Amino acid sequence: MIRKLLVLISIFVVWSGMAQAEGIKRTSSGKPDLTGTYDAGTLTPMNRPAALGDKQFMTREEADVSIAASTAALAAFDKDSDPDRGAPVKGGDGNQAFGAGGVGGYNTFWIDPGSDVFEIDGKIRTSIVYDPPNGRQPPMTPKAQMKMADNFSSFIHQNDGTASWLQNDGPGPFDGPESLALAERCLLGFSGGPPQVPSLYNNFTKIMQTEDHVVILIEMVHDARIIRLNAEHGPSTDRKWLGDSVGHWQGDTLVVDTVNFREKTGLNGGDENLHLTERFTMQEDGNVLYNFTVDDPTAWTASWSGEYVWKAGDEKVYEYACHEGNYAMGNILRGARLLEAEFLQERGGE
Repeated sequence: MIRKLLVLISIFVVWSGMAQAEGIKRTSSGKPDLTGTYDAGTLTPMNRPAALGDKQFMTREEADVSIAASTAALAAFDKDSDPDRGAPVKGGDGNQAFGAGGVGGYNTFWIDPGSDVFEIDGKIRTSIVYDPPNGRQPPMTPKAQMKMADNFSSFIHQNDGTASWLQNDGPGPFDGPESLALAERCLLGFSGGPPQVPSLYNNFTKIMQTEDHVVILIEMVHDARIIRLNAEHGPSTDRKWLGDSVGHWQGDTLVVDTVNFREKTGLNGGDENLHLTERFTMQEDGNVLYNFTVDDPTAWTASWSGEYVWKAGDEKVYEYACHEGNYAMGNILRGARLLEAEFLQERGGE
C-alpha cells in the first residue's frame, strides 16, 4: 500500500514539474485552461496567392513586403469624408468598395484585419489553408456554386437605381427577409463559421471553459458556440446554425467534432453535410494554435484543412448589436418595392 502511494506521489511530482516547465496554465483536473480572450486577426490570407504555387512558407523580408502592401492598400481608402459633399447621384456612383453599395460607404477607419502575419514553429505561412498543398480551398461543386450565388444575390447586385432584377425570371434578391444573406439577417457572422476564420474586423474571441463545456464567444455577430465535452451527438434531425459540437481531450489538445448543420451555414458554401474537425492547442506563450479540417462532399470536391494562431490578450469582447430590430432591412425591402413599382409603371404595368 505504501509502495503504491509513493508511486502515485512520484507520478504527481513528475507531472507537476512537466506542467510548470511547459508554462501552460491548467485547470484543477490538469487539462490546459483555454479560458481567456484571443485576437484571431491576421494579414495571412485564407488562400495562398496562385502565383506562389506550393510555396508554403515565406521569409521575414517577404512578409514585411506583404504587410506594407496591405497597410498601404487600407490607407488609400482611409480618407476623411467631405462634410460638404452632396447626395449620391441617382442610381449610385458605382463604388462597391467596403459595402458602399454604389451609394457611398465608410472609409476604412472601422476595418481591423490584423497588423501582422502569423508564425508556427518559427515559420511564416503563406496561407491559412495548408491542405491541399497549393494552399487553396478545392473547387466547389456546381450545386454549391449555385447556392453561393443565390445566397449572396443581394450582395453582388449592382445597384443602378432601378429594379433591374425584374428583367430576369425567378426570385429577386430583395423579395423578402429570407432572400437576404444570413449575415444581413444577423443570424450568422461573417467569420464565425464554424470553422472560425479571420475577418475585416471584430476578430476577438472569448473562451470560457469548465470540466463539462467549452463556450466560444465570437465578437462578430455575437455567435456563441457551446461545446459539450465527452458527450454524444444529438439526432441528425436536430440541426443548428452552428452545428452540434462535442469535444474531448487528446493529450493537451482539445478536439472538437461538429455535425448536424442546417442547409445554410456560417462557412460560405457549406451545407447540411458539413463535417468539421477542430483542434485547439495551448502554446507556452499563451496563444492558441487553431487547426481545422472541412469535409463536405456536396460543397467541395475534396476535404481541406487550415491552421493559424489566436493571439492571447486582455482586450474585451464588446457586444455586437447587429440586429436592434433590423430597421435597415425594412428600409431595404420598402425601397425594393418602390423601385419595382416604378419599373412596372415605366413598362406600362407589365
